[in-house]
Amino acid sequence: MCSLFINADPNLWKSTTRSLRIDGVVTSIRMETFFWNILQEIAYRDDLAINQLITKLYLESLDADHDIGNFTSFLRVCCTRYLSMVADGHIQRDSLHPLGDMDAQNLITKEAHSLAKRKSRFSMPRTDKH
Repeated sequence: MCSLFINADPNLWKSTTRSLRIDGVVTSIRMETFFWNILQEIAYRDDLAINQLITKLYLESLDADHDIGNFTSFLRVCCTRYLSMVADGHIQRDSLHPLGDMDAQNLITKEAHSLAKRKSRFSMPRTDKH
């Protein structure tokens, strides 16, 4: 199992810092290449540049009164949730359907049900040990 992770392209966990302007303020964000790639995919779906997507997420987080003290962690979780929703079959991993056009509340409900099922399944002892 570990070779699946150990033998992956090491560039995926190489950190890169990008500078951008959010609401007129220049800032920098440091994340692994893997997450930058996922943000690029998400941005592309909605016909945005990565900087535009990040700015939109930041401003909408402020509007929703979220504590975004660790905004980089928020971005990583956004990427991971996107991939989780794809893996669970709630969204397709394509560029034909912008995320902004989807019913967010319905997706959040489906995501919560999938998470509850996973938690329930993983809390039970395994009977099929190899």
